[in-house]
Amino acid sequence: MKRIVFGKPWLPHWLFVAAAVSVACAGAALAQAWPTRPVTLVVPYSAGGSQDAVARLLSSGLAAALGQQVVVDNIGGGGGMLGVMRVAKAPPDGYQFLLGNVGTHAQSQSLYDRPAYDAVADFVPVVLLVDQSMLLAVRKDLPAGTLMEFIAYSRANQSKMQYGSAGIGSPTHLACALLNAAIGAEQATHVPYRGGGPAMQDLMAGRIDYFCFNTASIKPQIDAGTVKALAILSAARVSSLPDVPTAQEQGLKDFEVANWMAFFVPKGTPAAIVGRLREASLAALAAEPTREKLRVLGAEPVADDRLPLDRLPGFVASEIAKWRTIIKQAGTRLE
Repeated sequence: MKRIVFGKPWLPHWLFVAAAVSVACAGAALAQAWPTRPVTLVVPYSAGGSQDAVARLLSSGLAAALGQQVVVDNIGGGGGMLGVMRVAKAPPDGYQFLLGNVGTHAQSQSLYDRPAYDAVADFVPVVLLVDQSMLLAVRKDLPAGTLMEFIAYSRANQSKMQYGSAGIGSPTHLACALLNAAIGAEQATHVPYRGGGPAMQDLMAGRIDYFCFNTASIKPQIDAGTVKALAILSAARVSSLPDVPTAQEQGLKDFEVANWMAFFVPKGTPAAIVGRLREASLAALAAEPTREKLRVLGAEPVADDRLPLDRLPGFVASEIAKWRTIIKQAGTRLE
């Protein structure tokens, strides 16, 4: 007679061990087999911006580690929302993954009354990659050479001033919105673009007054004198622009805005594929020439203590909570 435990037939221990070994072997086989064709890295902004530059720099190292081509696909619009939603709805097979950031996976969850996706429930974080400083840049003929002069000018002329962004709800939008709130210039008009590249072109042409941009793509314009850099918005100066002081150094106490970037895959992607993509990402990020190029772009590879996989879900959740408080205090909301 069979032994019954809680209504289920009793099974020998060795069968459970065999099943576990079988699952582990299947996962290992899946990781070794993937990818068998090119994979797509979705950048949720147009070509030419800072996120695009980071993606293209990492893509070659990823391709070498994976043994397959990594195609960078720019899907701009909606402050990054369109590209993010495409990956959220993609088959969870590892062939489409996303370069997300603080805007797409933290700020968006509080900026909108009804976010188009759940940054925690719809994605699996793969690896945290870089931190990127942000910078206040102004048109070259704006009559302000320091942050304090900019604040005075903005307060007096805010109803006529325009600032650009990579899209509604993007980190570049929120950075300037928070800056405006901090300096008392909330009447300035927001001009959203389909990515940072077009916004930068209009800043260089003088069609907008200022732009809170990542340092990754703006250094050539600063060096060429086509725009002016007034303040680093993160807590510390950046090595690529050592002469540009921070906002805090110039008297805007406790003001800090920075951007992080990470790879994400759709929820349900097999753990073996997530692990393989993570290993390839770490290999690409570990190459010293790549790290130096990232630093030139103003993107600092994250410290080793922030890399463990089990910390990532908690990190994303904590960033959502942090920005919820900041956005509420600034009174910034989008429909």
